[in-house]
Amino acid sequence: MRHILLLALLTLSLSAETRTLTLRQAVDLALEQNPDLMLARLDQQKSALSVNLVAEPLLPRVYAGSGLAYTYGFPVSLDGSAPSIFQARAERSIYNASARLATAQAREQVRGAAMGAESIKEEVALRTAVLFLDLERTVRSRSLLQHQVESLARIEAAVRLRVAEGRELPIEGKRAAVNLARARQRLSALGGSAASLSRSLSQTLGLPAAITIEPAMEERTALGAAIAENELIQESVRGNAELRRLESDLKAQALAARMNRAKRLPSVNLIAQYSLLGKFNNYEDFFRRFQRHNAQIGASIMFPLFANPQDEAAASQADIEVRKLRIQAESLRARIEAGTRESLRKAADAEAYQEVAKLDLEVAREQVSILLSLTEEGRASTLQLEEARVAEQEKWSAYHQALYEVERARLEALRHSGQLIATMRR
Repeated sequence: MRHILLLALLTLSLSAETRTLTLRQAVDLALEQNPDLMLARLDQQKSALSVNLVAEPLLPRVYAGSGLAYTYGFPVSLDGSAPSIFQARAERSIYNASARLATAQAREQVRGAAMGAESIKEEVALRTAVLFLDLERTVRSRSLLQHQVESLARIEAAVRLRVAEGRELPIEGKRAAVNLARARQRLSALGGSAASLSRSLSQTLGLPAAITIEPAMEERTALGAAIAENELIQESVRGNAELRRLESDLKAQALAARMNRAKRLPSVNLIAQYSLLGKFNNYEDFFRRFQRHNAQIGASIMFPLFANPQDEAAASQADIEVRKLRIQAESLRARIEAGTRESLRKAADAEAYQEVAKLDLEVAREQVSILLSLTEEGRASTLQLEEARVAEQEKWSAYHQALYEVERARLEALRHSGQLIATMRR
């Protein structure tokens, strides 16, 4: 029984683990152990190994064995070679255009896989950053709403007292109670949203979903604030990993078309062979001179006489893929430019809204300070002060929302340009 209780307590302690992270720490952790990114890296390694499947090795292929056989009559060939006690054969391709292009295609596919992994890396960084900002905004809103609930509770108590004294209509007491209940309901909903965002962020970071993520309420510098619009748009087209992956796929398909058409060209192989012959295979009976040790070296030249329609069909399919990928690349390039401009426009709008929210907040804070002084002098009521505090907390919430919109728009613009990770690590 004691062991069961200890196990239960251990399980509860593990499930209640909380980790406090900054935005950069969260992104670094995601880039290290995000499941999608780890799978992309494994695919990249698998693609790199595929080059060895088609590339011609530096050393020739060497085969050794025996063609031992009993001979009755003329020593006919055995599996393409004369019967022998021991034989060895070495082969090396000297010229094979199709194999050379297949190797080039495999190397280009490795490059495309690397670009694909880089694109997923940027996507994971953006997803992590957005989830972190969502969680941070929700936690801030929950904290502000908690103070607002406390103020609304004091307002509701003051209004209820005024109703009891006959200085307010009963409906005002009901209205204050509704406002308090509505705020408490929003506070409960924000708690559920924070828990859900924390679970999603934990999964993105490659952590158990039971671990609670708490954002460190840090003061961050603006991301990418000094980047000019035209420079960022040019960098978006030049550095976007997804676009470079499409361009790599286009080159790989062009090489595939050339590879299939190159099968009509001749191929040249270097061949060396050694055979140890035995007299019991009747060589002396049918040849004028018998020699036990035999070796030869030469070149095997093969000329395809007829074009294979299957190779031409495969080449035509690759040509079609090239045209499709070229259209997709142009479309993606236009979307990248438009998306970057839209993100920069949203950032500019959010910055303007942030300035308005900042000024509005300053007015609300000053109003609270004035009412606080008037309350201490007996020239304003506690009810007026609490209402001003509720208004101030709403202005704080609007200001934090503006900060969130600015950061998210800049993150999206940096994602388009492929500079998100580099900028966040500065």
